[in-house]
Amino acid sequence: MTVDDWLAALSAELRRRRIDPSGPVGEAAAHLRDSGQSPLEVFGPPAAYALAVVVSLRDATGEQLRPPSGEPRLRATGITKRYGRRTVLDGVDLSVHAGEVLAIIGANGSGKSTLLRICAGLLSPDSGHVRLRGTVGFCPQSGGTSDFLTPDEHFVLVGAGRGVGRTEAKARGRSLAAALDWAGAPRAGETRHLSGGTRQKLNLILGRLGDPDVLLLDEPYQGFDNGTYLDFWQQVLRWRDAGKAVVVVTHLLNELDRVDTVLDLTPGGMR
Repeated sequence: MTVDDWLAALSAELRRRRIDPSGPVGEAAAHLRDSGQSPLEVFGPPAAYALAVVVSLRDATGEQLRPPSGEPRLRATGITKRYGRRTVLDGVDLSVHAGEVLAIIGANGSGKSTLLRICAGLLSPDSGHVRLRGTVGFCPQSGGTSDFLTPDEHFVLVGAGRGVGRTEAKARGRSLAAALDWAGAPRAGETRHLSGGTRQKLNLILGRLGDPDVLLLDEPYQGFDNGTYLDFWQQVLRWRDAGKAVVVVTHLLNELDRVDTVLDLTPGGMR
């Protein structure tokens, strides 16, 4: 089944279930374009994925799917951001507690990455405010690494900003790499020689250095193979169980059963 055939079948299944297919089909198409993976490998049969979308939309009300287990760690209130005449975010609220995983979903251009960068303190909103209790780690969707540094040098550099010594930073970075099935991190050479998926592993590790209280992850699994992708979600659940507050931007609606709260930024979507 080609990608176009799979997307057409998904669209038909969603229409049959009286769901507007434009958002879910657009998100799936964007992920498949960026990852180059097979739709059956990533999402499964169109009918099964359509059912997952229906379930996720039923639950994407902004209400808790299970009670939060700890104190509020991150709260964004009334966030508005404009680029020229285009309003990307309009009065968006977000709250995540310790021991909670929140997923941000939405069509391309709905402001998912913008909201995450505002929460990370990398971008200022036009209005609204963000309150953070504890330390924050950020994993961008792309970029974030230096071409001419080795992974170990990245660990030392970011570790220094976290107050972690050189030896400990290397050891911690290598341990996190091994958890993502990247035992070769110390021998990887300069980052410019790494594949896109391995660079994303490095970004994810750098976001975790220093054991932050809040993790902001912008589609961090881009380019991961299936095994590493599954390892990533297992790590997310372990971080939640350890009392971390985790925010994940994702296109993959079939993974929403792994999270506690969903924020849909699609215009007209549920929050």
